[in-house]
Amino acid sequence: MVMTATPPPEQSSGPGPVSGGASPHEPATPGPGPRGDSSAGAGPQPPPTAARSGAGEGYEAIAYEQFGAGPGASRRKNRRWIVTSLVIGLVAGAVSLTFETVRDYVFISSTVAKENDSQKKDDASQPPFTVSVQPERGEPQSWTMVLDRELTADETQKMQDSPSPFSYLRDLGGHPLEYASYLDNAPQRYRDQQIATGRMENVDTFKLSFLSTRAYPVMIDDWKVVDLDCTKSTRKTIVSRPSQGGAAYEGISLHLPPRADEPVLTDDTEGQGKPYFDSRYIEVGGGQSSGALRVEAIAPPGQSCEWGIEVHYTDAHHQDEYVQLKDGDGSPLRLHTESAPANPRQKWVFGPVPWTPCHLDPRGNMCDLA
Repeated sequence: MVMTATPPPEQSSGPGPVSGGASPHEPATPGPGPRGDSSAGAGPQPPPTAARSGAGEGYEAIAYEQFGAGPGASRRKNRRWIVTSLVIGLVAGAVSLTFETVRDYVFISSTVAKENDSQKKDDASQPPFTVSVQPERGEPQSWTMVLDRELTADETQKMQDSPSPFSYLRDLGGHPLEYASYLDNAPQRYRDQQIATGRMENVDTFKLSFLSTRAYPVMIDDWKVVDLDCTKSTRKTIVSRPSQGGAAYEGISLHLPPRADEPVLTDDTEGQGKPYFDSRYIEVGGGQSSGALRVEAIAPPGQSCEWGIEVHYTDAHHQDEYVQLKDGDGSPLRLHTESAPANPRQKWVFGPVPWTPCHLDPRGNMCDLA
């Protein structure tokens, strides 16, 4: 029997091809999943927010892992992840907005407080008020005109023929006086003092105005007469239109020197004849640019007086003091008040009676009222 030997298969000198083209030393790459999803069977994927920074992104990454969200996760898990991400975003935004709001509020409040302090300091540096004095302009119902000289015969005739003796005499340099308000509702003791001389007192009247540019209120709640200086009147002539009955005017009244409780209220209302500043005050500043008083000042009989005023005021800057009123030049305000002279050379009355020369007939009708 003849035996034939079969040669062994021929070996290649290098490694041959392997199924799938893989190297014998490399693991084979898994094929597509059952649904053609190339990621099926793959290991956990890093969250898409892993590269982000900040506290909000860190919380998102943690939530991503905790909820198992990812391409292969169920819809429920992914929805939970989306909702969680939205909530985290809203909370982070709200916290940021709240911080910015609080920061802005604190900054604005601090700025406003500084501006208010600056305004208060500037306000306190301004004078609390200024004053102006204006004499009565119109012709009162009853009055007395005093002049430094006697009237000539021609002037006397023109006076008596004039439709307005008041204006005519004032143009000649006369100084007008009024009759004091009759305080019918005042306490009895005050009314008794008014007629103690047997006649109504003459008064100098003027309007005293207080003006202020202060932004905060200023309250004037008291005053007193200062630097009073009275001398005998040197007027030579009196022309009087006596009062035919009592009349009251709004304002205050005081004697020189002041009596107890003066100045008193002259308004025809409750409190008439009682101390004005017991129940009232003058307020200026804080939007109220001015306050005014009609003042009736009564000099001693037969005298002429110069005087000043100190007022007490309080304000929002804790000022609480007396200050002397000053005029527009900054000098102490000086007021002039006088009464009819005791022994004039000429004395005329008219109005309720025909023109009467009381210097020629002292017992003439109503001469005792002039």
